[in-house]
Amino acid sequence: MKFLIDTSPATLARRKSDLIGGQFITPLTGYRNWGGAYAIDNGAFSGFDERNFLRILKRDEKNREQCLFVTIPDVVGSCRRTLEVWKHRSRWVNGWKMAFVAQNGSEDMDIPWDEFQCLFLGGIDPWKDSQAAADVVKTAKILGKHIHIGRVNTIKRYKHFCSLGADTCDGSGIAMYDHMLERIEQGLSDDAQPNLFNDKLESGK
Repeated sequence: MKFLIDTSPATLARRKSDLIGGQFITPLTGYRNWGGAYAIDNGAFSGFDERNFLRILKRDEKNREQCLFVTIPDVVGSCRRTLEVWKHRSRWVNGWKMAFVAQNGSEDMDIPWDEFQCLFLGGIDPWKDSQAAADVVKTAKILGKHIHIGRVNTIKRYKHFCSLGADTCDGSGIAMYDHMLERIEQGLSDDAQPNLFNDKLESGK
C-alpha cells in the first residue's frame, strides 16, 4: 500500500521513500501537480469548497490520464447522505475515474459498485477500524476496485489495511511530518527482522 502525499512538488521530491506512490491534491492546499501519479480529493472532511474543487479539475484536465481517482463529494459520517449526493456527481465530474467515499453505515446500504472505479474508505472512528468497514473493503477487493484508505497515520492502521489488500492511502500527519512516515517505515522494518530467539528455539540450539 502506497501513500499519496498532499504536499508541494519540491517537498515530494525531497522525501525519498518507497512508501510514497504519488501526490494527493486537495482543495484545501491546491498544490501544483508534480507530473506523476496523483489523485484529487474533494476536501469534505474539512468542508467541501466547490469552487476550488472545480478549479483543480479544470487545471489538471491535461493530466487526467495519470489521475488514479477523483473523490466525489461526500457527507462525513453518513453513507445514506453520501449516496444522495452521489446521484448528482455528473455536476462536478465527467470523464475522470471516480471514487465513492464509504462512510459510516455503508455495510447496510446498496453501494453502486458498477458506477465507480475506486472505493475510498472514509468514515469516523471507530467505524473506520471496525469489522463492518473491513467487510466493505473486502467486497471492493473481490470486485476489482482500486482501494484507497483515508487518514492513515499510524503503523497499526497501515498494517491493518495492508492485510486487507488496499492499494493506496493518505494521512495529513504523514504529509506534514517526516518522523511520522519514518515511524511507519521503522515498524515495517522491525517486522522484517528475524527473531533470533525464536530461530534458536526452532533449530533446537
